[in-house]
Amino acid sequence: MIQTRSQTAVRTATSPLQALGDVVALGKPRLSGMVVTTAAAGLWLAPERIAAPRAAAFLVGTGMVVGAANVLNNYFERDVDGLMRRTWSRPLPARRVDPGTALALGMALPAFALPLLALAANTLTALLALVAVVTYAFVYTPLKRVSTAALFVGAVPGAIPPLMGWTAATGRIDAPGLALFALLFVWQIPHFLAISIYLKEDYARGGLKVFALVHGERAAKRWAVATSALLVPVGMLPWGLGMANGWYGAAAALLGLALTAIAAVGLRTEDGAARWARSYFLSTLLYLTLVFIALFLGAR
Repeated sequence: MIQTRSQTAVRTATSPLQALGDVVALGKPRLSGMVVTTAAAGLWLAPERIAAPRAAAFLVGTGMVVGAANVLNNYFERDVDGLMRRTWSRPLPARRVDPGTALALGMALPAFALPLLALAANTLTALLALVAVVTYAFVYTPLKRVSTAALFVGAVPGAIPPLMGWTAATGRIDAPGLALFALLFVWQIPHFLAISIYLKEDYARGGLKVFALVHGERAAKRWAVATSALLVPVGMLPWGLGMANGWYGAAAALLGLALTAIAAVGLRTEDGAARWARSYFLSTLLYLTLVFIALFLGAR
């Protein structure tokens, strides 16, 4: 029987500071920070403004909700994480944090964050946050073990934060807010397709049904090309809806075409597919960064 790193790991004594660091790590700070940034973008792009204290409270509440979703994801996937090289040193599979502590934290954070969001923003924003955490932790996370539909289901909670920022300021769901949702939703598909290719062997060890494993690398690459191309019209929606000027529209189109061209290279890459996928993954991050910079600069 092959033992995993989590099965052979021995809990070691840590200082209070190290223990706190492990608890914080359950919330995946880098990922959470990126998600909160997209929420802040939605708040900033909205035509209405809210007072700075309310905006700060909204961002804190959003960070707590995102952190809770990640903590619960860590809790439910602690066995899978113990099988994969990139995750077996995380606090739960390495047994540096008790699972009960993680579950309690994951449930307690939304209990504070959702009322905070309702007070700082509005009930609609709090409901969107609830949908995001429930979908991510209780639908997407278990679905990864059984179906590649998780790729699309997981894009929903990932696309909600900028819409939350929009509704926090406007109090409504309308076309511009949905355009921000659509941009993040579509972007996540090629982003995670790239991950499913270059980490395919690790996901196989974990038994997760990622796209490249179930449908093959070739199909994953074709989907990457198609969804990258879809980012061209979707990325231009803010311009079409009057949220941004023509300069932004042109920038969004060019960035989408550039990402599509990089994706198309993968169709001609048989050897070194993992290396291409890693580069493409980084390109999706660069695309998102640049398209939001363009949106800020071109906003009306």
